[in-house]
Amino acid sequence: MQRLLASTVLAAGFLGGAWSASAQDCGNVTLALHNVQSAELLTYVDKFILENGYGCSVETIPGDTVPSTTSMVEKGSPDVSSETWVDLLPEIVPRGLEEGKIVYGAPALPDGGIQGWWIPKYLADAHPDIKTVEDALAHPELFPDPENPDRGVIFNGAEGWGATVVTAQLFKAYEAESKGFNLMRPGSAAGLDGAIARAYERQEGFITYYWAPTALLGKYELVLLEASQEHDPAEWKRCITSLDCPDPKVTAWPVDTVMTVLTKDFADRTSPQILDYFNTRGWSNETVAKLMAWQAESQAMGEDGAIHFLEENKDMWTKWVPAEVAEKIEAAL
Repeated sequence: MQRLLASTVLAAGFLGGAWSASAQDCGNVTLALHNVQSAELLTYVDKFILENGYGCSVETIPGDTVPSTTSMVEKGSPDVSSETWVDLLPEIVPRGLEEGKIVYGAPALPDGGIQGWWIPKYLADAHPDIKTVEDALAHPELFPDPENPDRGVIFNGAEGWGATVVTAQLFKAYEAESKGFNLMRPGSAAGLDGAIARAYERQEGFITYYWAPTALLGKYELVLLEASQEHDPAEWKRCITSLDCPDPKVTAWPVDTVMTVLTKDFADRTSPQILDYFNTRGWSNETVAKLMAWQAESQAMGEDGAIHFLEENKDMWTKWVPAEVAEKIEAAL
């Protein structure tokens, strides 16, 4: 890291006046650092490009989808959420857009995000009749709760995730408790991954909330359960995304819209070049899944993953920035 910083400083010195002008135009930027691997990687890619390509002073602010986006709407901070699953926030995001508090950049994942309830492939192969959520809920004995084997288990997401609220509401809608299931709350992303890993390596049955793209789905083969009902946007907004709603109805998960979100204040004060970047930049599920798999195999941090991406995918990221900015980024690398 010291060598990286040193090379960055040298590059800045060689570029001289043009670099200083860029820094003055860009100024300070705060980026939301979500507790989701794909979002973390994109945030660190943005950080490296903004600092080394545009001369910005970048600070990352730890958070998660719901609190970070709510803070952007209500407090105007942080400036940017690099990856926001906006369909999980049907009240916050539309209100923020309507009130002129936030604006969209480019789609972070142009092919969208996939969420839902999954079962391990070895169990799906052994029981090919289990294809839907209802099929699985008819057999709690195949998905034993580690703490109460007489009942089945569904693993929920981490505290603070919009998807955790959705899973809790769908648990009600499917009447899973009366069908013999418990809803396990792991508390954190690490707790959820640990529960999945333990059960998978023991070849135990389980139902879990998860999403793609993720490195975990590259390591552990899971099969997405189908819903008996199509996605109902009205029901999703009315009740599925509100934990206080008492009477949720079954509906499928949507293919989520995953956007870059900026505060309107930041969009107004930053330079047109920075806006062009955020209105252009995005990557596919396949690209980020491969990057996450490399990160997991290498036991690398998010910053390392961002640098690996920039080193290995020049043909992609150079389309996001002007040629003179790309030269600065390469010099820093």
